Amino acid sequence: MTTDSDASHAWQGSGTATLVNTVLDTFLADKMRQARSAGLPLEVGEVLGRYLGAGGKRLRPRLCLAGYRAAGGLPALQDEAVRVAASLELFHAFALIHDDILDQSSLRRGQPTVHCRLTARHARSRARDADWLGISQAILVGDMAFAWADELLFAETCAKPCLNQLRQIVQAMREEVLYGQYLDLLNPLGPADDLDAARRVIRYKTAKYTVERPLHIGAVLAGADEAFCAALSCYALPLGEAFQLRDDLLGVFGEPHHTGKSTLDDLREGKHTMLLALAHQRAAADQSRELTTLVGNPDLDEQAADHIRSILDATGARATVEDTIDELASQARLALQHVEKHGAPVQELHALIAIATDRAS
Repeated sequence: MTTDSDASHAWQGSGTATLVNTVLDTFLADKMRQARSAGLPLEVGEVLGRYLGAGGKRLRPRLCLAGYRAAGGLPALQDEAVRVAASLELFHAFALIHDDILDQSSLRRGQPTVHCRLTARHARSRARDADWLGISQAILVGDMAFAWADELLFAETCAKPCLNQLRQIVQAMREEVLYGQYLDLLNPLGPADDLDAARRVIRYKTAKYTVERPLHIGAVLAGADEAFCAALSCYALPLGEAFQLRDDLLGVFGEPHHTGKSTLDDLREGKHTMLLALAHQRAAADQSRELTTLVGNPDLDEQAADHIRSILDATGARATVEDTIDELASQARLALQHVEKHGAPVQELHALIAIATDRAS
């Protein structure tokens, strides 16, 4: 039996994943029943369910609910807020499934990526064009996650006075992350030392999508005005940038058993990060040649990756990124003073700074 104390504990953040997972499990089970009844492929729901069940930080739902609470949202009305928060996780599944295809990644959360898992099924059955089939199916599974996220988001909010504002924020979030992804895809074609280009990707692909817009969505659900959302942005954007910079460091220096993904993927892809841009700016001639030769090599091995890491350390690029994360976290903490002036509780937002920036996965 769930007590009031249990519900309060879940509602206050540490149990956000449980609340969100319950909504997602119920929603996907219903979709599976509908597919079974209509004779449609159950594999779509099964793949999505397995993917969502493999883990994940549930950071966007947590930020959405943090925004709702900061704006004065009531626990008694939490069901709608939790459902909206869960829709963000479903949308994130769409984004990651497609991102893994674009990045040609084989691991996510310690398991084969969706397109690799589906490709393996066809390879076992000796199907022709197994790679093409797996990628094509994964694209469609991602598309379905997008469609279902929309359904979950707006299923019961149509009568709310904030609906138009909510739609505008959600649409902005979607456009921003897709533009960010587009820039991320093309940036390796530009100058390797272009720091502004790297930070622009961070702003759109992560800072706005991961932190700012989820906070706005939750706050608007609770009736927040533009001034309050602007105050949240001053906190969200530096925090979102710090979050991505930590991700970039973990993508090269992390422990795969903690991160659930390879530390070779970003280097093999030649991902244009602030970390690598700084290294190119500061590298000596021989280091620059080595970076140009090794980064972006699809056959890069661990020994060569270690050599790249040594250059990132020797040029001070890694240390500078660490310092930048600390500076951005301090900016986010300072911005909470302005949020607090609106009468908002900020303890949870303070806690989220450490969760987003001081992590091993």
